[in-house]
Amino acid sequence: MNSKQQTIEKAVSVSGVGLHTGVTATMTFLPAPANHGYKFQRVDLPGQPIVDADVDNVVDLSRGTTIEQSGARIHTVEHTLAALVGLQIDNALIQLDGPEPPIMDGSSIKFVDALEAAGIEEQKANRNYFEISEFVHFRNPEKDIEIAALPLNDYRLTVMVDYNSRVISSQHASLNDISQFRSEIAMCRTFCFLHELEALYKQDLIKGGDLTNAIVIVDREVKDGELDYLADLLNKPKVSVNKKEGILNNLELHYPNEMARHKLLDLIGDLALIGRPLKAQILAARPGHAANVAFAKKIKKLIQKNAANQVPTYDPKQAPVYDINQVSNLLAHRYPFQMIDKIIAMDETSVVGLKNVTMNEQFFLGHFPGNPVMPGVLQLEAMAQTGGILVLSTVTDPENYWPYLIGIENCRFRKNVVPGDTIIYKCEFTSPMKRGIVKMQGRGYVAGQLVCEAEMIASLVKKK
Repeated sequence: MNSKQQTIEKAVSVSGVGLHTGVTATMTFLPAPANHGYKFQRVDLPGQPIVDADVDNVVDLSRGTTIEQSGARIHTVEHTLAALVGLQIDNALIQLDGPEPPIMDGSSIKFVDALEAAGIEEQKANRNYFEISEFVHFRNPEKDIEIAALPLNDYRLTVMVDYNSRVISSQHASLNDISQFRSEIAMCRTFCFLHELEALYKQDLIKGGDLTNAIVIVDREVKDGELDYLADLLNKPKVSVNKKEGILNNLELHYPNEMARHKLLDLIGDLALIGRPLKAQILAARPGHAANVAFAKKIKKLIQKNAANQVPTYDPKQAPVYDINQVSNLLAHRYPFQMIDKIIAMDETSVVGLKNVTMNEQFFLGHFPGNPVMPGVLQLEAMAQTGGILVLSTVTDPENYWPYLIGIENCRFRKNVVPGDTIIYKCEFTSPMKRGIVKMQGRGYVAGQLVCEAEMIASLVKKK
């Protein structure tokens, strides 16, 4: 698994009909900065609204996962997101001139091909993995669905399906290495049973579905007159099945367990809505979109709970997001007032910075001589500089802005900081930025203990 975030090198587009809406659309993947994540944009709507690929934005689960934000809706996002996750692409803006990504052949392979053709570019920021540290379990007893996540320093998925069908027996599929997504999972197509077809059409779904983008499983004997009816329904001159039961139009499967593999593809795409790459072993029995999303929400709540209580840690073997030279390029401060040595983690709403405190610090010459204690105001300054880097990350041209600290509230110093200590600062946005003003909560830790905290208000001002 990659340690650095990735995006694509250039824009790339695919076009086709949407599975459920039947609307033809062009979808364009564009490069995005570090910590951007996955965002859809409806360029056909007034204001070209953005829809975050977030589990909290899910509004419909009728045979696919639909998200909505700011009045803009995106249908059937799971195959698109699975392709991005499968290629370990962390950041992309996905523009659509219609309500639904093209279904293509019913799998993710066309998206994978397009993204690989665009080229994949490594970014400076580290991937912000969420490591499952405890057993997480979801169960729907009525449908006999179970999904579980177990701790693992990797990302592996296993899916079991069982449709009580004479055509499809119990099937299993596993992905033990995400780098094998392209070869093992990406080409596996969506499917449905013959008895579901007419019901789906009556529900105003699968308007764009045909036998080129879905597998139709014939799980009962079909009469000639019914085949003619199905041909008309699917807008085909003729449909057939050689056996009493089998695959409509005798479509050849890519794998004997293609259906289970496609369910694994769907699971990867739905879990992308958590918003962070996972390190976990995922086990799923008879999963579907509703269960996937319910499970994703459970993990997101765990992430939020851990974030509220989590003390940031430092692994010196891990490459920083910004080293001392990169920090110097972002901040205007210089010795003796540049307080931050490196940035070790950052996402859209939080940043973690590190300050090594040594006896060589200039302020120890006069601050409590004989009893060296780091001044509280300088602890706060280091916290503000850490937050300043987070504020600068909200613009694409940070070299053209000054981050200023304009307010401090509820500041507390909990414990003396002395030479030899390493302070780990974590700053988080507590409100969205408005007119260049943003609020943050900052905390400083030494050896896992809180030493200082404050609520800060920062202003981002364009250089003249």
